Amino acid sequence: MAQEKTKPISPPDSSQVIAPADTVLQPFDQRIINNLRQMSERKTIMGKLLKAILVFDRKPEEVYGLDAELIEREFERHTYKIVRRVDILNMNAFGYSVNDTSRVPRNFFEKAGNSLHVKTRQGLIRNKLLFKTAQPLEPLDLIESERLLRQTDYLLDARIVVNEITTSDDSVDVFVLTRDIFSLGGSGSFTPSSGSGRIALRELNFLGQGHQLRTNYRFGLDAPRSWEFSGSYLVENISNSYLSAEVIYANQNYYQERSFFLRRDFFSTNTKYAGAIGLGRVEERILLPPIDNDTLSRYGTLGYDRRDVWLARSFKPKSYNLGYEARGRIIVGLRMINTNYKKKPTENFDDNTILLGSVGYSIRKYYKDRFLFGFGRTEDIPVGTFVSLTAGYEKGSSYRRYFGATTSFAKYTPSFGYLYGGASYGSFIRNGNWEQGVLDVQSLYFTKLYERGNWKLRHYLLGHATVGINRNPEEMLSINNENGLRGFRSEFVRGTRRVSLNYEANLYTPFSLFGFRLAGVLFADLAWLSTGNKSSPFKEAPYRGYGIGFRLRNEYLSFSTIQFLFSYYPRLPVNEDLSDFRIFNTSRSYYDFTDFRFTRPGVAEFR
Repeated sequence: MAQEKTKPISPPDSSQVIAPADTVLQPFDQRIINNLRQMSERKTIMGKLLKAILVFDRKPEEVYGLDAELIEREFERHTYKIVRRVDILNMNAFGYSVNDTSRVPRNFFEKAGNSLHVKTRQGLIRNKLLFKTAQPLEPLDLIESERLLRQTDYLLDARIVVNEITTSDDSVDVFVLTRDIFSLGGSGSFTPSSGSGRIALRELNFLGQGHQLRTNYRFGLDAPRSWEFSGSYLVENISNSYLSAEVIYANQNYYQERSFFLRRDFFSTNTKYAGAIGLGRVEERILLPPIDNDTLSRYGTLGYDRRDVWLARSFKPKSYNLGYEARGRIIVGLRMINTNYKKKPTENFDDNTILLGSVGYSIRKYYKDRFLFGFGRTEDIPVGTFVSLTAGYEKGSSYRRYFGATTSFAKYTPSFGYLYGGASYGSFIRNGNWEQGVLDVQSLYFTKLYERGNWKLRHYLLGHATVGINRNPEEMLSINNENGLRGFRSEFVRGTRRVSLNYEANLYTPFSLFGFRLAGVLFADLAWLSTGNKSSPFKEAPYRGYGIGFRLRNEYLSFSTIQFLFSYYPRLPVNEDLSDFRIFNTSRSYYDFTDFRFTRPGVAEFR
């Protein structure tokens, strides 16, 4: 449906009285910008520095189409036309825009950053496209290709535009615009009092080839060994097959891993095949069940080799409406997991082989919006419905069957916000007894974006309940960090049933320096725990966490979001020496979307 054109705003009549500029009270952030502008015009060292790093006369970037659902009818009139030509314009990381191609780098730092960056090869971008020249356009090809490009780690944003001027009744020309991020990033820390520190480096687009390298090195540790290292290397979309290969290596004091994965996901709504092969060797230290009034934690060493293979096929129902492709997909999958334990901390770990089969139905589509989990970049919001059933067996020292079910849904409107709900259940069955079962229920809601001038506000509310059924003694839940109370750390506060409720308000400010945007954060967390199949988490007072802080993020860089939070915990365990107040920083996001794509058949996780 064509968008309605709005009438241009007429200039004010000469009879209207306009207040002088100096009598109008300007917003606080605008006054700061004006002061910096005046300082930059001075012929001082500080003035020259500000003029080199800041741009004052750049117009705000306009972003188009954010209120429109990414529906298949967006390019309906071009369906099944022959793609005559595909032109690709890939922009550098700093100073450019896919919404305004006239933008160019303006200051020294933007130009210097671009000179240090190797742009993504056009062949990589072309390999991401679901349409090819001299072939007909299938439904969803254009919008799914744009989404896949936008969700690529080394690209900041993407737009796909049909050239309506050259379009004919049977053919089209397509223009693809993408913008890189500065793919080389890193972080680090150092504590002078202990001499310990951390150095992390990552390259998300090695030499413009799309290869991703991540490393993390820690030193000066008060542990059996003073250093630790972990790293991974990922090659995605090998030969335009959407196959990805990844090697993971970790050599830490209490966790060691060597693994390899070759996988292909249901990357698009019309993907037919997905699967993976994984080989891994892991050795880790796990926390054992505490004894009453224990003041010291007890640990055991778990080591195992694992081989994992799965394959899935998607089927779409027939549509008799030419140019319209049904959203729903029926997916069947099969998976085999073989685990051989080298070290067993308890007798509950036996060598086994698990064979699982699943069938599911998925409907998914996407909206576009901004200021959800990012700081202004275009984000894709998945909505839809998902239902799946899983059944199989585990064969080890004994035989037991497995049954699981999952369902979820999500809806979004710009005026209401986003609402997600999901539930899953899974359990093994041995001799008619249900064991190692788990029921998991989760909901997420965030409001619409409230705007006042250049300030933006959004609220988030997350609810999560996990109920364990006949779990093994060493299988326990915690409320640490993303599992309940952010910033909370305890090795004794654990149970088999957990309920948590988290609230957060994000205030996005107009302040920015070197591309780093600032947002204020206010949060409140509640978590309940209990142990036993018939216990209720709500019989005791909840553990609570309240806090305030701020976030920094530069969308043009590959750095994670930097968060500094100050928190207060009114209730603490009596057998641990913990502080009521804590200041901590983290780069991990507390909220995230759940996509409605079918993943590998698996045993319901208890964590």
